[in-house]
Amino acid sequence: MSRTSDWPLPSGSLRLLLPPALRQKLANHPLSRDLYPTSLGHYRRALHHQMSREQHDDHLLIYCSEGRGVLQVEGGQEWPVGCGDLIWLPPGMAHAYRADEQAPWTISWVHLCGDSAAWLRRAAGYDEAPLRHWGVQHALLNGFAQLLEARHSGYRFQPFLLAASRLRSLLCQLPLLRPLREGGLDLDGLHAHMRENLHARLDLAQLAAFCNLSKFHFVNRYRAATGRTPIQHFLHLKIEYACQLLDSSGHSIAQVAEALGYDDSYYFSRLFSKVMGMSPSAYRQRLGQGKGGA
Repeated sequence: MSRTSDWPLPSGSLRLLLPPALRQKLANHPLSRDLYPTSLGHYRRALHHQMSREQHDDHLLIYCSEGRGVLQVEGGQEWPVGCGDLIWLPPGMAHAYRADEQAPWTISWVHLCGDSAAWLRRAAGYDEAPLRHWGVQHALLNGFAQLLEARHSGYRFQPFLLAASRLRSLLCQLPLLRPLREGGLDLDGLHAHMRENLHARLDLAQLAAFCNLSKFHFVNRYRAATGRTPIQHFLHLKIEYACQLLDSSGHSIAQVAEALGYDDSYYFSRLFSKVMGMSPSAYRQRLGQGKGGA
């Protein structure tokens, strides 16, 4: 198994290393022996993250969903890595990579083994270079997120057998995906990013940067595709989640506001009223009056 980075994990990042006994069991099982993960993780805005390997004995995938970095491989070849790029390094290829200091990348990654990996790499078009630009695609974001669901299993075998199956599904999708052209807009990927950040105050510049577009082109393309602005959609997602919290929890209005990234509960209440036509407290009171719908 290749050495993994010992980069200190901040909040929102995770790293999962499979124990030797679990790796061996996956290597022997008929449903996973030709393709299985050995370690995986997600690094969020990974400032100062860097790694160098002269030797490694597995395949490594790194998917950049935000920010920038640099990849260097044996022979001195160097590639800039940007949002929507997927690196696939085969066994034996010496390499080094690092996050950009001004715009550090957010990456999902997985080390994997098995005889099918080399065939899948060729099928995905990685014969000539270790990097391809696919764009920020929901299929890839969701695929990596599903792999990481195994982290809650206490290293039980069945969840990691499922992870091996999901890894195969993720890699088999690559030849079928259409790489998003430069300046393209992946609504599924963008909306998934919004849902993952309902606790944050994402502004227009951050959303445009996620899509690798200027603010002007981002707003125009988003409005043409949806009929509303991206900030309006993000606000509606937040208010939708606020309604869920008001319906299902005992959180105070201030706590609901805080969960959505608003320090000022009065400001949150004004936004809520603008979307829902009633205040958060009135929305909650309607439940006690039998007006909660079905």
